[in-house]
Amino acid sequence: MSLKLYNTLTNQKEEFNPIEKNKVRMYVCGPTVYDKCHIGHARCYIAFDVIRRYLEYCGHDVTFVENFTDVDDKLIRKSNETGEDPFEIAERNIGDYFRDMDALNVKRADMYPRATQHIPDMIAFIERLLEKGDAYVADGDVYFSVEKVADYGRLSGVNVEQMKAGARIAVDEKKRDPLDFALWKKAKEGEPKWESPWGEGRPGWHIECSAMSLKHLGETLDIHGGGQDLIFPHHENEMAQSEACSGKQFVRYWLHNGFVTIREEKMSKSLGNIVSVEDLLQEYSPETLRYFLVASYYRKPIDFDEDALEEAKKAVARLLNTVDLVKEARQGDFTGESLSTDHYRQQFQEAMNDDFNTPAALAVLFELARDVNRRIEEKNVDKESLENVLNTFMELGGDVLGLFFEVKHEEFSEELLEILISVREQVRKKNLWDISDTIRDRLREIGIALEDTPEGTRWKFVRD
Repeated sequence: MSLKLYNTLTNQKEEFNPIEKNKVRMYVCGPTVYDKCHIGHARCYIAFDVIRRYLEYCGHDVTFVENFTDVDDKLIRKSNETGEDPFEIAERNIGDYFRDMDALNVKRADMYPRATQHIPDMIAFIERLLEKGDAYVADGDVYFSVEKVADYGRLSGVNVEQMKAGARIAVDEKKRDPLDFALWKKAKEGEPKWESPWGEGRPGWHIECSAMSLKHLGETLDIHGGGQDLIFPHHENEMAQSEACSGKQFVRYWLHNGFVTIREEKMSKSLGNIVSVEDLLQEYSPETLRYFLVASYYRKPIDFDEDALEEAKKAVARLLNTVDLVKEARQGDFTGESLSTDHYRQQFQEAMNDDFNTPAALAVLFELARDVNRRIEEKNVDKESLENVLNTFMELGGDVLGLFFEVKHEEFSEELLEILISVREQVRKKNLWDISDTIRDRLREIGIALEDTPEGTRWKFVRD
């Protein structure tokens, strides 16, 4: 079964065929860095992290670009509210973003272009639109002329005539049409500004992603992703101005992830129900939070509540415990029947090939977990099979779904650990049980469990 993606542009699943065989140009709209990341951001970036990982697992060379919007109305508003420099706000929140996404095992993009680093590219883009007659200058502002796009609205499905009928142009606006959108905004007092052929100002939101994706990925992208809230107006306007500029198709496959609600209510500042990733990671492990988001089909809405997180905690623990059990079993004396993982791999791929159906893919891993757990309990599996099972879990659950985090212990040294175990054995021989127990307990605190056996002391990494 070939990989099929649900394309928002056509509202149907389509077989994935990149422009260049085995090479994928992928752009995902990154955050506007005026505040900390919340659970909705995590949903988006984990969803596209899984998509990227699976494309790479299938043998594609993926160039993954994700931007930072570091000049924008929201940043300026936050600066005005707090008195802090907008660029300092952006820098701090970019740092927090990397901290949170690293914790959630989201792979770093190949590039993280910032809007403020691409002002000349945006100006050049706008100049091309002006030359083509698709934009116009109005007293220092530059607008894109929507009426030039015959099929405007084909991505989002908006009815242009109905929108025009309900739209109003304020007295002080210079737009020719209520649907026209700003490519360049004339400088206002106290706002960040740059020199341009039309006077000092700053870019509009939509032009930023068009210019950055063109710069780093070319005129046509294989995949453009983001949350469903970006379909209109952001992605609709991106597509309109990019295709007007190049005369080519802007994106072959538009992918959008579903919303996150909080106890069936939309997240909003007015309701005070925005949950930050930073706060969540104080209460739940990153594996739990990632599992909670991966366990839902990326296009569907997902409702966040504490009960759902507790269920995710139990579920991911079952998988992680199976991985630990298989690792430990490899050290034992197992000479039973072989266990092939080919069937499980095939089922996993069939699930993921169906528009990245992660719930079905996880069901396959749980089926494998039940099978291998039973065989280990019965000691009816050979060591070669255990190795294959472990590799299957680490590739599918780890490399693709990103659930089995690499255990990281700062300053961890296996040689030092062996010395500690040797010292502990010596103090045990002298009946210094308090010291022995202290060594064992302190190691347990940093995730290393000791097990005393007739053959000697064994150690392993453990998870709470």
